[in-house]
Amino acid sequence: MKAMMIALLLSMNAHAGSLAGVTMPDTAQLGGQTLVLNGMGLREKYMLDIYVGGLYLPQKSSDAAAIINMDAPKRVTMTFIYDEVPKDKVVETLYEGIAKYPEFASLKPQLDKFAGLMEDLVKGDQMVYEYVPGQGTSVIIKGKNKGTVPGTDFMKLVFSIYIGSKPANEALKAGMLGKG
Repeated sequence: MKAMMIALLLSMNAHAGSLAGVTMPDTAQLGGQTLVLNGMGLREKYMLDIYVGGLYLPQKSSDAAAIINMDAPKRVTMTFIYDEVPKDKVVETLYEGIAKYPEFASLKPQLDKFAGLMEDLVKGDQMVYEYVPGQGTSVIIKGKNKGTVPGTDFMKLVFSIYIGSKPANEALKAGMLGKG
């Protein structure tokens, strides 16, 4: 029995992604669908490790444009490894992300609502952005759903910040796309 438990634990670890001391499960449930961990990347800013991000999709893909445009359940999971990230820095980063994509300027009211859902984060906290077709993009912080912003265009903006043509961080994008 003990050997069986060890084998089970080892197989579970073999099916999870791990980066910078953060382990993410190989699959996640969203919108009645099983998503797979597409890839993980490290978000660095000013040479500091901020969080490990994981991208979950219905099936693995390295095609950023197809992922962004896909109207299917998907998730970005961020596990913070930096000691403390104040709400204002999280919000600032969101606005920096939208500024890179002028085609989304009309979505500023939705981004304002989304930004208002943010909180202070500390090492070990998890923040998740989930998209479910017909519902919108939700923010889950420390396991609590903070709210949802409807619309596929808004979802495309959020996912562009991570894996679009002008991402927040190239290494994070590469990792999330399974190229890192």
